[in-house]
Amino acid sequence: MKESSFEDQTFKDISAFDHDLASKTFTGCVFKSCDLSECRLTASVFIDCTFLDCNFANVNVDGCSFRCVTLDGCKLIGVVCEAVNPLLLDWQFKKCKIEMCDFHGLKMKGSRFIECVIHKTDFLNTDLREADFSGSDFAGSKFHNTILEKANFTGARHYYIDPTHNRLKNARFSYPEVLALLAPFEIKVGDA
Repeated sequence: MKESSFEDQTFKDISAFDHDLASKTFTGCVFKSCDLSECRLTASVFIDCTFLDCNFANVNVDGCSFRCVTLDGCKLIGVVCEAVNPLLLDWQFKKCKIEMCDFHGLKMKGSRFIECVIHKTDFLNTDLREADFSGSDFAGSKFHNTILEKANFTGARHYYIDPTHNRLKNARFSYPEVLALLAPFEIKVGDA
């Protein structure tokens, strides 16, 4: 892609090996079934964009901006998000596979992770106030020094959240999964 700015375009089946997406601006664009694995998205800007069934394995997103971006059915593996541009960061994930990713230190207030598989992913020192994690699976993921106030975990499972090392005021959980919050205290619940 030689152009530096794209508006209201649809990209289907593109491969990162065929295109350099660094330092580009995309506004109102749709990406369908694109293989962006190991792509450099450094310093690119995505505004009002949608990614459908795209592969983001090992993508470099340093300095990348995501504003009103939806990722639906996408695969993110090994993505280090801590260096994305925090200015106006607004993204949502629906039915995505997010594995071995790092959201360290980001301010992601109101972000949505709906029915996602979020395995072995770090949310350390992350602001996730009012985030929606409903229906997501968190096996092996870490929350530490994370702000989860008013976050929605209804229907979420396999999370390990230590209430003494995370802020949970007014967060919502489902029963019986909410009992996982007792795990750090080694408390047994039931007739055993």
